[in-house]
Amino acid sequence: MEVIKERFKAKAEAAGAEIKDLLKEHGSKKIGEVSLSQIYQGMRGITGMVTETSLLDPQEGIRFRGYSIPELQEKLPKAKGGSEPLPEGIFYLMLVGEIPTEEDVQLLTSVWQRRSHVPNHVFDVIDAFPLSAHPMTMFVAAIMAMQTESHFSRAYAKGINKKDYWGYIFEDSMDLIARLPRVAAYVYRRKYKNNEHIQPDGLLDWAGNLAHMMGYEDPSFFELMRLYMTIHADHEGGNVSAHTTHLVGSSLSDPYLSFAAGMNGLAGPLHGLANQEVIKWIFEMREALNTAKPTPEQIADYVNSTLASGKVVPGYGHAVLRKTDPRFTAQMEFGKKHMPNDPLVQTVWNIYDTVPPILTALGKVKNPWPNVDAHSGALLVHYGMNEYEFYTVLFGVSRALGVLASLCWDRALGFAIERPKSVTTDSVKAWLKGEGEIWGD
Repeated sequence: MEVIKERFKAKAEAAGAEIKDLLKEHGSKKIGEVSLSQIYQGMRGITGMVTETSLLDPQEGIRFRGYSIPELQEKLPKAKGGSEPLPEGIFYLMLVGEIPTEEDVQLLTSVWQRRSHVPNHVFDVIDAFPLSAHPMTMFVAAIMAMQTESHFSRAYAKGINKKDYWGYIFEDSMDLIARLPRVAAYVYRRKYKNNEHIQPDGLLDWAGNLAHMMGYEDPSFFELMRLYMTIHADHEGGNVSAHTTHLVGSSLSDPYLSFAAGMNGLAGPLHGLANQEVIKWIFEMREALNTAKPTPEQIADYVNSTLASGKVVPGYGHAVLRKTDPRFTAQMEFGKKHMPNDPLVQTVWNIYDTVPPILTALGKVKNPWPNVDAHSGALLVHYGMNEYEFYTVLFGVSRALGVLASLCWDRALGFAIERPKSVTTDSVKAWLKGEGEIWGD
């Protein structure tokens, strides 16, 4: 086996060097309508899909059906006595395209409450994992286990007209969204709270019930969950979790299979796992500096040492945004309202003041500003949720709202199976020599 591994290593190193030279000399050349560098570097900036639910503007940030996050905080219905939008409202907006009324949101809450029963075999699947398993592993396995309940898969097996696909996708999506808080809370209580579970409260809203089942009682934590579930719900279609859900769904896999695939993408360190990387980095910095309240000067020194070691500062930079992520700003305002004197939250703010000038001075970073992950962990830790491996599960529960609303639209509009063309490096080299075309059907 080592012989094969070494042969692969040698081949890969040679190919990598060759591709680097190709891009240095020919990266701007066009193959069809896109550049060679875009083909090799993650299809960055290529417009190739339609997502109706949200749009990410590099300067203005995310807009849900045209509404910014501050506008949503103002316009979407809120829980009684609360000040943060209910996630039911953002789902309604993404699905229907209109700001919901109080009655619309109450109806959606009641529908999800009625659909929230999780089959026992799903808990059996979760219980089969060792406690050392990552919570995202348990979460995804539970989603897969719920696939036995798919209306779409049963109907498709019997034979249905393709114009009716969307209705079954909608039913599956509603069931899945309704059950996710119960599943997520079960994973949390099993792994971190001695397997002592809390039953759902049928009088609570979707995010409030999640907070309740996890074991939190502070009303402001309920508010944080409502805000968190709203601002993490969608980020247009090109991010890994949204694109993967869309891609797998385009093959007519049902919402359970499609969403599980998207969650496997969300679990990656360059996507949803980044929020746990941020808080881990801050904890490591405080330990290295032996203080819970590092000064801006200490933070700057630690940031520079992080960069000098070839690592990145987690939570800073974004593939599309060219300003501070409005989701970061929304969380910062929440912190100022509910926990202005928290040392960890203040450290996040000091990092915000310190990191962008350092990254800007390097001259290599297009966006030195914080993204959503830079702040969320500190808010959760304030309420005692120190289990940062679980943060991505919360992200996943929220992201279901956007990607499943989009999946309903994909089937309603009859979008085709996704099948982009790929090329080989040998075909690229031949094309550069003028020896033929490299794009096909």
